[in-house]
Amino acid sequence: MKLFSPDRVIFEPRALDYPLGQKIHDYFEGTSTEIIIAPLQKVSSFIPGTTDGQKYAGGKKTLVVTVKRSLKFDVCKPSADFEFSLVTGCPASCEYCYLYTTQSSKPYLRTYVNLEEIFDSIKKHIARNADRLTIFEVASAGDPLAIEHITGSLARTIEFFGALDNARLRVVTKFSNIEPLLGLKHNGRTRFRVSINSRYVIETFEHNTASFDERIEAASKLAAAGYPIGFIVAPIMVYDRWKEEYLELFDELRRRLDTVKSAEPVTFELIQHRFTPAAKKVIMERFPDTLLDMDENKRTLKWGKFGRYKYVYPRKDAVEIREYLTSLIEEKFPDARIEYFT
Repeated sequence: MKLFSPDRVIFEPRALDYPLGQKIHDYFEGTSTEIIIAPLQKVSSFIPGTTDGQKYAGGKKTLVVTVKRSLKFDVCKPSADFEFSLVTGCPASCEYCYLYTTQSSKPYLRTYVNLEEIFDSIKKHIARNADRLTIFEVASAGDPLAIEHITGSLARTIEFFGALDNARLRVVTKFSNIEPLLGLKHNGRTRFRVSINSRYVIETFEHNTASFDERIEAASKLAAAGYPIGFIVAPIMVYDRWKEEYLELFDELRRRLDTVKSAEPVTFELIQHRFTPAAKKVIMERFPDTLLDMDENKRTLKWGKFGRYKYVYPRKDAVEIREYLTSLIEEKFPDARIEYFT
């Protein structure tokens, strides 16, 4: 997998007061990447493009280095108790991305340099939870592994959680550059969940991500390094030969993980494909030739927690998806835990 390299990196002036901000500046100094120092409100003016497609492409190649201001974490159910961000945005271009309706027309990446302040806030959230185990999700708003070669932030966070007795970290990724993380003192307190799918879904809709085989290879290496492992199978799609291709997926997962012994069960999170009317509009503008099935007449409405409705598969199809994938998991991974289907 080719590592992400932005065309431009924009530093909020305050970010350079932090060691990580200076480290990232040094990383790009002397390279072909354009370095800009500007306040956040000026960022969009530096991203090129006149059409929506050009603006989108320009944003995907822009990294903004900034300071995380809000350190109050949102609830993150069913994945975890709370979520926090090292990164927002992603260099991938998945055609179905659920973040499209919350991103601007120039969806640039942000990385946050005030790690110690973020860690202090994590400790405060743990303290409020008394003696109960507190679980944190770090990849709800962006994939930190995508730019880990630039920041090193995820490694620091994994080792921070490795020293905490009453907290756990959860990471989800579509990338495979995991080698710098294999020797960390994680103490089994970070669960990596690799976002995986059939070859058709990955190759057709998940642009600029690790391949089917690269993700499974990464999961195998992480498991061998002692990390608890899980898989997010999402978005699950129904199409010609979908059953055969999902069977291939679980066969390959079983084959690659068969020799790895883990102290914790493998977990699975199953999420069917869904879309909102607003997301469909953006997707059709950015990917006019998309093969995504977004025919509302073939779907049913489901209300979301933010008061918006989304289109999901009809109950009959959803039951078939759940029962079929559950049967594959129970056959291939009899000790696994299915955390939810939605």
